[in-house]
Amino acid sequence: MPSITSANVANAIVKLVAVDALPTLTGNLVMGNLVNRSYESALAQPGDTVNIPIPPTLVANNIAEGGSVQTQNPNLGNASIVLNTHAEATFQIPDVTKVLAVPDLLKLYMQPALVALAEKIETDLLGLYPQFNGNPVLGLPGVAVTEDVIDQAETTLFNQKVPAAEPKHLVVSAAAYSALRQNPRFSEYRSAGEAGLRTLIDGSIGKIKDFYVFRSQFVAKTGAAPATTHNLAFTKNSIGLVMRRLPSPLPGTGAIAEYAELGNFGIRVMMSYKPDTLSQQFTVDVLYGAAVLRNKHGVQIES
Repeated sequence: MPSITSANVANAIVKLVAVDALPTLTGNLVMGNLVNRSYESALAQPGDTVNIPIPPTLVANNIAEGGSVQTQNPNLGNASIVLNTHAEATFQIPDVTKVLAVPDLLKLYMQPALVALAEKIETDLLGLYPQFNGNPVLGLPGVAVTEDVIDQAETTLFNQKVPAAEPKHLVVSAAAYSALRQNPRFSEYRSAGEAGLRTLIDGSIGKIKDFYVFRSQFVAKTGAAPATTHNLAFTKNSIGLVMRRLPSPLPGTGAIAEYAELGNFGIRVMMSYKPDTLSQQFTVDVLYGAAVLRNKHGVQIES
């Protein structure tokens, strides 16, 4: 049986933080759980570029009897996503040994840091709305989103040949969500059935016009009051979120790192000692980049 040393305890603490970190992070994401995520354990540095291949478009040829095939030379599309965001959240714990004795104490320290990272990722993803310029902008600034506007958005994506089996998402602001929730048909069981009953009682829209509807506090807003809200209707494969592993600190520098990786998400957790405050410092960080992959598979909806 290995002996208990300060090094073993230090590594155990960092592993405890890492294991608890990722579920807390993903649990606070909306957009981050809806887009196409790419994560690899390959080491990367801020500023590196990741190339994501996009399937080409081919056409069917009606070959006549005795005819020959029509050779096509498709160009494989490519989306370059720059790992331009190194987001971190750092906190200190004066008596780190209490973490092992009282695990709930760790959550009190760690949760605000992870929520901050989640908010940064959400803000960056929702800030991609200007890149959805392949379709006309729907809705009007300062005007509530209506059922008709959502219908237009679904029709737009259908006309852009979005596969019927591919889930479509609608992420809106709190005000837009509230307006949709007050659709008169949701108040009557005979017109909206179980969905209307759930909306009226639970407050959750769920699905409308083939869109899974979500609300976010970080939907982009521009302009002076009343600001223009940029809600998004999109498919999973229209947006890419690329994460790569950050390198470990050099041995002997007094810092210990562990990685938490699950479901195409990956973060690094580091612990180091701060002699000026006589405390242990924890840094939770992530390296990522985000970009629109297919701008015709998304629609801006203003409100």
